[in-house]
Amino acid sequence: MSMVISSGLPAPCSLLMATLMLLIVQAQSFTRHYNFNVQMANVTRLCATKSIVTVNGEYPGPALVAREGDRVVVRVTNHVAHNMTLHWHGVRQLRNGWADGTAYVTQCPIQTGQSYVYNFTVTGQRGTLWWHAHISWLRATVHGAIVVLPKHGVPYPFAAPHMEVPVILGEWWRADTEAVITRALHTGGPSDVSDAYTINGLPGPLYNDCCAKDTFKLKVEPGKTYMLRLINAALNNELFFSIANHTLTVVEVDAVYVKPFTVKTLIILPGQTTNVLLTAKPLYPKANFYMSAALYLGYQNPGTPIRPGYINNSTGAAILVYQKPSSPSTPSSFDKDLPLLKPALPRFNDTSYVANFTSKLRSLATPQHPAVVPRSIDKQFFFTVGTGTFPCPINTTCQGPINRTRFAASVNNVSFVLPSTALLDRVALLHPG
Repeated sequence: MSMVISSGLPAPCSLLMATLMLLIVQAQSFTRHYNFNVQMANVTRLCATKSIVTVNGEYPGPALVAREGDRVVVRVTNHVAHNMTLHWHGVRQLRNGWADGTAYVTQCPIQTGQSYVYNFTVTGQRGTLWWHAHISWLRATVHGAIVVLPKHGVPYPFAAPHMEVPVILGEWWRADTEAVITRALHTGGPSDVSDAYTINGLPGPLYNDCCAKDTFKLKVEPGKTYMLRLINAALNNELFFSIANHTLTVVEVDAVYVKPFTVKTLIILPGQTTNVLLTAKPLYPKANFYMSAALYLGYQNPGTPIRPGYINNSTGAAILVYQKPSSPSTPSSFDKDLPLLKPALPRFNDTSYVANFTSKLRSLATPQHPAVVPRSIDKQFFFTVGTGTFPCPINTTCQGPINRTRFAASVNNVSFVLPSTALLDRVALLHPG
C-alpha cells in the first residue's frame, strides 16, 4: 500500500499531522451506552390507574441523545410477559441493518427474561427521531425521543435556541391496547379508538376535572426562542398542533433540515418528527396559552357526520406558561387567575390546509446541507395504497363495514398474506451457516 503526501511538510511531519487529525476526528465521536429495562408500571390517567409496559418505568420512555457520527449501544432486557423488539425509527442503519429492531424481519423478538444489545452508528443525520416497540401495539406506551445533535463545532443552520424541548404527541387507552388490537384482528372490524390524546404522556385539562393535574406545562421566558422537537407517537392518527397566539417556524422534518417557514398550525403524521422554533413574546403577556393536539382525518367527506366510536375527535392539551418578570430567579408557576387562551385549529377534514402546509416543505439545499436529487428518471412506479374488504371466513363472525366482511389493507389492490415460514427462517434456509 502506498501513501501520497501532498502537504509541503516533510513526510514524517505530514504523517504526524494526519495522525493527529484522525485522533481529533475519533475524539469527536463517542460510544454512548444505554440500559433499557422493559418493565410494567402503574400509571394514572383520565382518573383511573392501569398497568402499562414501559422502558425503565417511564412513560414516555427515556430520551436517547447522541451526536452525528456517534455509536449507540443499547442493552434491552425484557422483564414483561410480552415478546419485545425496539425500533430506532428513522435511523438509516447504514451497515448495521440487523439493529433495525423489526420483529420477525431483522430479528426474533426478545423473550421474557432475555436481553439483546442494539449496536448502531448514526451516520449523516442530525435532528429529531424516535424509538418505539415494533411488535403488536406495544408502541402505544413503549416509545421515546431520539435527539441527534450536530457534530461538535457544527452549528445549526439557524440561530441557536435558548432551550430544546422534546414534545411527544400520543394516545391513551383506558383498555389494554394488546386486547384492543387482538380483538380487531379477530373480528376484522375497526379497532376501538383511543380515549385521549396526550402531550408528553399527559392528556391535559380538557377531558375531565381530575385531568387538570395531568397536564404538561412548558415554561418560557419573554423574548427567548425555544426549539420544540415534536414527535407524533400516536398509533394511527395524523394530528394538528398549535399554540394559541403564537407562531411556529418549521426548520426540520424527519431529521432533514428544511427551508424555514412559519405557520400557526402544523400537521404531523404518525411516526413523523418535526422541529419548530417558538419565539416567546417580548413582554410578559399576562395570559397562559393552550398547546393543542387534535385529529386530522383526511378521508372524511365534508358534511358527512362522524360515526360515534369511529374516531377520537377530542383535543389533547398542554399549557404554555410565561416567567413572571417580578420573580425572574424562581421557576414560573401556573397562575389560574390569568386568562387561558385556546388556538383555533383547522377542522378535522381540512385537506386544503394540509395541502397548503405540505407544499411549503422544501429541502434546505445549501452548500453545507445540499439536496442530492436525481435529475433523470429511469423507471416510474404507481402505487395505490388503500383499505378494502375480504369475505368473512366460513363459520366466523366478522365486523367489517359490510355484513360478513373484514377489513384488508392493500397495495395496488393486493393484500399481504402471512407466509408459512418466517422471513428469518427463509434466510437461514437459503444461507445455512
